[in-house]
Amino acid sequence: MWLTNSSVGRKIVMSVTGLFLVLFVTFHALMNAVALISFDAYNAICEFLGANWYAVLGTLILAGGFAIHIIFAFWLTLQNRKARGNIRYAVTSKPKEVEWASQNMLVLGLIVLCFLVLHLVQFWAKMQLPELMGEHIMPGKWYLEATFSHLWVLPVYLIGFAALWFHICHGFWSAFQTLGTANDKWIERWQCISKWWATIVFILFAVEACYFTWFFAL
Repeated sequence: MWLTNSSVGRKIVMSVTGLFLVLFVTFHALMNAVALISFDAYNAICEFLGANWYAVLGTLILAGGFAIHIIFAFWLTLQNRKARGNIRYAVTSKPKEVEWASQNMLVLGLIVLCFLVLHLVQFWAKMQLPELMGEHIMPGKWYLEATFSHLWVLPVYLIGFAALWFHICHGFWSAFQTLGTANDKWIERWQCISKWWATIVFILFAVEACYFTWFFAL
């Protein structure tokens, strides 16, 4: 199949799944922002997004998107290293025009992945999974308190958010470039949009984590 047998096809898969995940992360940040205004409203959203058919379907689609994005990321990285061979060892200086994030996307992605696993253990594994198994769960606020009442959670989350910021900053505009919508005129626009989008998402997540820590742990 062209999407898996060619380098261009694999990059397109990476781009499409990456943009899809950016939209999910943005939605997640906005959903959590509701808790800054009203915990009752946040509880209602968590209950609405509980173990029903559309929530389960959404979870499966997200899991598939993450899995495909991660698999193709490793696939493309190995392919690029194999293509360069020993050339990469002879380079002692990096070109100024290449972003730091673009050279470390795999590392940033691994940090985001580790953060995602921690987040899933702290929330999904205690909320939707038990509900799927027919067990009683607490309101959404209870899980926020159980997580952010520990002071070590805040710095770990901020590190994860920072890695996500770098990852989105490069990945967002790079995806549009791969999809052929970033010509000489639009490439700088997409780069600007990427930084603004990533920054807004980062600020939302950081403010939420700081507020929850202040509310539940201090």
